[in-house]
Amino acid sequence: MKRKLTELASWLEASGQLLEDITVTGATIDSRNIKKGELFIPFRGEHANGHAYVRSAFENGAAASLWLSDEPNPPEDIPLLFVEDAEIALQQLARSYREQLTCKVIGVTGSNGKTSTKDLLASVLGEEFTVRKTEGNFNNELGMPLTILALEEETEVAVLEMGMSGFGEISFLSKLAKPDIAIITNIGEAHMQDLGSREGIAKAKFEIIEGLSQNGTFYYDGDEPLLTALVNQHPELDAHAFGCGDACDLSAKDIQVTEQGSRFTVSGQIEGHFVIPVYGEHQVKNALAAMLVAKKLGMTEDAIRSALLNAVLTPMRMQPVTAKSGALFINDAYNAAPTSLRAALTFIGQTELRHDKWVVLGDMLELGQDERHFHESVADQLANLQLKGIALYGPRMHWLYDELLARKTDVELIWTENDYAPIVGKLLESINDQSIILLKGSRGMALENVLKGVLETEA
Repeated sequence: MKRKLTELASWLEASGQLLEDITVTGATIDSRNIKKGELFIPFRGEHANGHAYVRSAFENGAAASLWLSDEPNPPEDIPLLFVEDAEIALQQLARSYREQLTCKVIGVTGSNGKTSTKDLLASVLGEEFTVRKTEGNFNNELGMPLTILALEEETEVAVLEMGMSGFGEISFLSKLAKPDIAIITNIGEAHMQDLGSREGIAKAKFEIIEGLSQNGTFYYDGDEPLLTALVNQHPELDAHAFGCGDACDLSAKDIQVTEQGSRFTVSGQIEGHFVIPVYGEHQVKNALAAMLVAKKLGMTEDAIRSALLNAVLTPMRMQPVTAKSGALFINDAYNAAPTSLRAALTFIGQTELRHDKWVVLGDMLELGQDERHFHESVADQLANLQLKGIALYGPRMHWLYDELLARKTDVELIWTENDYAPIVGKLLESINDQSIILLKGSRGMALENVLKGVLETEA
């Protein structure tokens, strides 16, 4: 964004001071990381008042700042816009700027795979377009407006990730972003404690169509009956399904794991053989969404094939890391829910990359009153994987540990509540160049520390 401060005042219908000849080139809510020319937006919270940092924001390069109308003693020597509510003002700025952008906007949501799909879209489309995407976890009611305001005028495609924890949130983000293309990657069990059921989760995710442009296109997981049922209720939608089922508009078959990643064959709206440099059937399905969008925007199948092969994903999503010992770690520690955990375990069960198989699992969070059942039920799948070892971390994983003990499994089994060291030690004494180790847990469990411990000790 590059706009005169007087224009921002008009967008907000706000009064101000010293507005003339000031140009704003973005917005931030963090005075410590402000870039020259940005608008500082001070928030007033329980533990801190952002107005106390307005001066330092200017010292760090801010061009102007918002100021809440009921906040006393505004400084008189710096450019200010006076507003009633900082959050609403931020969102209104993004809404007004979005109206002026000419880029294609792609909105992505889902229980799992949002970030991987966003990364695949940005990698593939980036071969032919100027693409910007949501960075980090800027996917909520504050992060998305900041992402929109950071878009350059010359951006051709913006890939916006949309996160949520309850009803109404995706609707709000979708109406703010006004996507030309909307994607739901899948429906899992994350946020079950807030939404009550998978049906509730599906309804909340499906809110993404509420801001879809009049001639917009919707892509969804065609293997999920809950989404198919919702799509059938909206015959007006230009909807296309991706997945592994024959009824999908783009279907993946013959998924094979190689040292280079996942090789697969597709049929439907695109035909042929493709490779992505990441593991797992669920990642293949994420790639299908990116392929459909790329074709929609005019890319050839050969261009899509080449771009997928060189795609770069955010770390800790089925990320292969080879230790000094030659052991292969699959770092999928960014997050976990029952659906994504089952997918990762399916990969470990099917892979022939290594034959000495370990899994390191951390607690799955935000599962509500059925969380014990979800943890204990993993034992059924683990029993069929021919593993050498299972390491469990976190208080909830003790339910799974007890379940496995009751089954008298002969697999090496270790549980620790809050200390990574016993797991690191067990791995160091057990793994070698024939080992493959899956790391999977919710973000709050930070299982990448197990990998870090192994790599630092080996060094």
